[in-house]
Formats: sequence, C-alpha cells, structure tokens
Amino acid sequence: MNEKIEYWVKIPIGPIHPALEEPEKFIITLDGERIINVDVKLGYNLRGLEWIAMRRNWIQVLYLAERICGICSFSHNHTYARAVEEMAGIEVPERAEYIRVIIGELERIHSHLLNLGVVAHTIGYDTVLHLSWLARERVMDILEDIGGNRVNYAGNMIGGVRRDIKDRHKRAILEMIQYYRQEVMPKVEEIFLYDPTVEARLRDSGVIPKRVAIEYSAQGPTARGSGIRKDVRYNEKLGVYPDLGVKPVTPKEFTGVVKGDVFDRMVVRVGEIWNSMEIIERALDQMPEGKIKAFPKDNLILVKLKKAEGEGIGRYEAPRGELIHYVRAEKGKDGPAKWKMREPTFPNLFAVARALVGEQLADVPVAIASIDPCLSCTDRVAVIDANTGKRKILTEVDLLKESIKKTKEINPNIKARPERIGIGRCML
Repeated sequence: MNEKIEYWVKIPIGPIHPALEEPEKFIITLDGERIINVDVKLGYNLRGLEWIAMRRNWIQVLYLAERICGICSFSHNHTYARAVEEMAGIEVPERAEYIRVIIGELERIHSHLLNLGVVAHTIGYDTVLHLSWLARERVMDILEDIGGNRVNYAGNMIGGVRRDIKDRHKRAILEMIQYYRQEVMPKVEEIFLYDPTVEARLRDSGVIPKRVAIEYSAQGPTARGSGIRKDVRYNEKLGVYPDLGVKPVTPKEFTGVVKGDVFDRMVVRVGEIWNSMEIIERALDQMPEGKIKAFPKDNLILVKLKKAEGEGIGRYEAPRGELIHYVRAEKGKDGPAKWKMREPTFPNLFAVARALVGEQLADVPVAIASIDPCLSCTDRVAVIDANTGKRKILTEVDLLKESIKKTKEINPNIKARPERIGIGRCML
C-alpha cells in the first residue's frame, strides 16, 4: 500500500524569544520548512490602562496615554488630546497645530530609523543597525531639548502644546535636516534600495498582497508597502497637514513596482523620512506667531471638561499607522467615563501572520520585524567593560544621572540639583 503520510510540526515562537522584540506568541504549523498556518497569541503586555484611566482626571490620562509606547509616545497623547478636543469643542491655536506637526514628524523620523536598524540586525547587518541608531541620536537630542526627555517628552496639552519651539530649536532642527540629507539618507538609500544582498534577502519575503492588506485593515507603512495610498494626514486633511505637502508614500514611486514584501515596506520608510524632513521645513517656515494653549491655566481645562458630555474620536497617522482614540464624557465626572484605543500593530500582526502562510520558517523573524511591532522597554541595563569583563547593572538612579548629564550637554543653561535625584523624581 503506497499511502502518503504527512507530518506537520507545530513550533511556538515566543512569548520570549530572541527573534521577538516584545512578548508575543506565534504558533507556527510547518510541513517540512513550509509554513501552512500561523496562530497569533497576544495579551502578555496587558497593563489595564483603559481601566486605570477611568480613575484619573482628564490631564492625568494625557500622561498615561504617553506611556502606552515609548517610541511613539507623542502620537498617543496627541491622538488622545484630539479626541478630547473634538468631544468638548476646544479650538487649538494655529501655532500649536504647527508645533504638533513638527514634533510628530521628528518622532516619525526616529521611529523609522530605529526600525530600519532592527530589520538590518535581523538579517545579520549589525553595522547598519549601529549606523542607523547612531544617526537617530541626532533627532533624539532635539526631542530632548524641546521636551526635556528623550522618551515621553510631554509635548501635548488638551487645547494645545506645553512646549514652544524657540529660535535655537529651529536652528538645531534645520541643521539636523541638512546633516541627514548630506550624510545619513544617501547611505540609507544605498543600503535599503540598491544593495544587492539586502534586496536578495528582503525581496519576495513576507509578501502581503494588496487584497490581504485591505482584508485585514493593514495600517501605515505595512499598508502603503502593499500599494494602498492610505494616510490619515492626507486622506482626512488632518490639522494643518494639507498646507504642508504631506503625501502617502508607496514603493512604486521609488522602484516602479509594488510587491508588498519586506523590501517594499523598507522602501516606504526610507521615503517617509525624506517626506517628513520636507514637512518639518515647511512647518518651520509657515508657523505663525501666537499662543500655544487654548487655556492660560491647566485647571481651567478640568473645569470645562467636568461640564462636558458626549463622545470624541481622535485619529492620527503614527509612525506604524493609523492610531485611534475614543473618549466618552459624563457630566460631573473629573475624567473620562470611557477611553478606548486602537493601535496599528494589532491589525498589522494578523496581516503578516496571513502573509507568512506558504513562506519558509527562516522568513518569520524578518517578516515580523518589518511591520515594526510596538515594543516594550526594559527597566535596567548591564554594562560590560570590554577590557576587563567586569559587569555593572545600571539602576534607575544611574540612568537618571546619565540622562541629566546628557541634557546638560545639549543645553548648558539647564541647572540640575543632584541632591534632589531619587527614584521617579528629579528637579531641573
């Protein structure tokens, strides 16, 4: 009897795995080396933020939103602020809208540079990882100078922004853009668009056809990499973006074809860095003078919102794709009666899981990295002396001291008080 016997093997990747940058689980069913099914398991990072928000006031939730993700922290509190402003009918000053654009695009640049480095690391190009992350430091320094922190820079306030962009910030941003144009982006383009080894590894890997991207509501560079010209800034004429030349970037503009693979998603990110720099330049040139907040004092925001009723939806094109925040207010409550959010990583994960069917097992890490899934941060760092081999664990206080040192290097006018340094607090 000649009966063919098929052997299927299930391999779990995650929730903790060297190929993953965040706790998540993929159960992959294999027929030999070919993937025939992928199950995605989430929930390992659940922190109950929406439940916590119902026990905080409106302004406290603003800072809670910022801590959903460290890489795109501005995007979250921006989107939350837009939802509250829509619900309460709060008009944002025009200068504040321009500042939101500038900080949001700076964040997009550093997020895309980070992901380009992660994908390069995944395929063994660690030199490219170090180059892209070194270049990313320039934009991170500017964000720290504007907001006071490299991460969670607390730029937004309901009805405007907390931080103004001064002349020295403007000069630093323009110098950074000039540096990126001359020194960084030509190298990035050469690597991710024209290097034959990179193209051989990324081309035809993790293909998400346009039909699948639409079916799974793929977002951001993942959707645009499949040829979908979807960008909230452009399609919804968000804020002052229509005046600044924002446009959806697709691979066809660079390579003439759209395949929806990992290579195309990298091409989109490279193109969006160029586009973000142009948007920032126009915003700096067109930004009017004026106030940056709708309310002179923060307590007036809470007074107004305590009388508010209704619902609001905020939408924004975060670096990973469309971000949606929903709020509901009930009269007499100090904070939201309901707060919900939809991050772009959620639909993108299931789109890439569908795309992996038919691929080889070796393509899983780079396909997942290409959608730039939202990452969790560690709370400590181990430093190893290359000469002696000695290890030192950096605590929160050590990291805080290093942060103050870096801040003073960027802006010598800031005075720190070391005696006030402690866990979770610092007086500058």
